[in-house]
Formats: sequence, structure tokens, C-alpha cells
Amino acid sequence: MSYHLIIGDKLYSSWSLRGALALELAGVRYEETLVKLNQPDTRQRLLAFSATAKVPLLKSEHGVIADSLAIAEYLAEQHPEARLWPEDVAARAQARSACAQMHSGFFALRGAMPFDLSRDQALDEVPLDVQVDIDRIVALWNECRLVAKDSGPFLFGRPTLADAFFAPVAVRLRTYRVAVPAEAAAYIETIYQWPAFQAWQQAGLAEREG
Repeated sequence: MSYHLIIGDKLYSSWSLRGALALELAGVRYEETLVKLNQPDTRQRLLAFSATAKVPLLKSEHGVIADSLAIAEYLAEQHPEARLWPEDVAARAQARSACAQMHSGFFALRGAMPFDLSRDQALDEVPLDVQVDIDRIVALWNECRLVAKDSGPFLFGRPTLADAFFAPVAVRLRTYRVAVPAEAAAYIETIYQWPAFQAWQQAGLAEREG
């Protein structure tokens, strides 16, 4: 099966990171095309791949799949052997719920803390609505671990799509130097030690240098 992932800048595109991590979890080979964001020709270039003009986009033998959550579900369906979701029913339901909450919420956090792999500076002041989002994320991570059946440092023990979706959040919390409880800090470190994420991070930082 052939896959082609269209992404934005690795330094700045959190949604693209989710799509790439999903493919890495699936253990499949794929071609990658990077379209630089916020350029005069960005929309025109993206429209050549899909009418959504957004990233990530996954070209597959079944057509072009837009949206990171749709990409994740498609890959889980096509590659059941990769166990992209937890196998336990309760854990799988919680993982899907957590990803959906991340996908459709936490707008205050997104707005105040744009994704930037190269950042290393706290906000002068964390707005109340942003702190509410941070507290909910920490609680959500705890909820995931409570139903996890596999041992290990990821949200459900071993890496799953839930980690692909929360990796960009972990980046935000670290790069903005947000103080979090010890368990949350340990999870953030787990993401930073994840080889699939490290490869993306290194490529993103190289974009800044080059």
C-alpha cells in the first residue's frame, strides 16, 4: 500500500506532527511533501492536493484523506496489526474520547501558545482560560492512565494514537516552561524521548537553521 503525506513546516505544524506520528505508529513507509505555510503561494500549492487547502493530507489508494483524526482512524482500520488504539475496550474508548477532546477543544491554549519547536520561554502571564485548559489536559492524561492495561510510560502504556495527538501539547507545555505535576512532567519527557518524535523535532529545528 502506498502513502503520501502532505505536511506543513515541521517547526510549526502541530497537526502535521499528528499525522506523521500516526504513520510511524502504523509502521508503514510513506512519501512526504512539505508545503511551507504562511507564504503567498501556500493555498495554491495545497489546493493542488486537496480542496481543503489544509494539512495534513494523506494520499492513499482509497483517495485523499484530510484531517488528522480521519487519517488516524483510517490507518487504524487499514493496519489492525499495528494496534494503533488500545486493545482493551474501556481503554480504547477513553483513548478515542481523549483524542476527540484534543481535536475539537483547548482553543485558549492553542491561541496563547502557538506550536514552535524552537521556543524556550514562558509567557509573562498565563491567562485564566489557558490555565483551565492546562489543568484539564493534566486531568485527561490521568484519566487515560487510570484505564491503561499495558505497562509503560505512555498514556496507555505503549505508544498509541492518543500519544500522537497529545505530543504537540507536550511540546507546548515544555517550550512555554509550564509548571505541571510530576506525572505530567514525566509524560512530557516520555514524548521527548520517543524516537518518532525526536526525528520530527530534529527535522523541524533543521528548518530553522536552514
